[in-house]
Amino acid sequence: MPLDLPPVTRNLLIANVAVFLLQQVSGTFMLQYFALWPLGSGLFDVWQIVTSAFLHGSVMHIMFNMIALYMFGGTIERTFGARNFTVYYFVCAIVASLLQLAVLWFAPPSQYGPTLGASGAIFGLLLAFGMLYPNEKVMLIFLPIPMPAWLFVIGYAAVELTLGVTGIEPGVAHFAHLGGMLGGIVLIQYWRGRLPIKPKRQLLR
Repeated sequence: MPLDLPPVTRNLLIANVAVFLLQQVSGTFMLQYFALWPLGSGLFDVWQIVTSAFLHGSVMHIMFNMIALYMFGGTIERTFGARNFTVYYFVCAIVASLLQLAVLWFAPPSQYGPTLGASGAIFGLLLAFGMLYPNEKVMLIFLPIPMPAWLFVIGYAAVELTLGVTGIEPGVAHFAHLGGMLGGIVLIQYWRGRLPIKPKRQLLR
């Protein structure tokens, strides 16, 4: 894992940790105004689509997300370049929020809790790593078995979809995770020129 992180990845790590520390001293203020609340809750504001990606619910929550950002962010930033990496990260975070809002629109009012965390953007980074470096070996912390990145990403997506549909693991925004992947794959395919709308210049092979 690289110690010399490129600037955007490094700044995202700093920003996430700084906001988490701010959460610890602000009581419920950050959660109330900057987490992502469902459209029908009366607490939703449009900026939450972005700001919720910098909030976290616990030390373990931010730790796992920041480890993944540290592990994969630098590689993807060096591949995309700083500007495109920034665009990619925030597109994944925004699509994750939008899909979560769409799912929560059909949820009963009893489930009108906030969504928070960088996980949507992080799953977008995992998707990018699996697409761009499919044969690199990766493994889960709690399942230390090396596997190709493409298999890791597909398997993780399948698990998230299963958990989201069945509701076996409530309290986790599985569809936000899938939304991050969805935003990532659409943007990568756009940059590759493989969508009906073409970029001005092809950025990826």
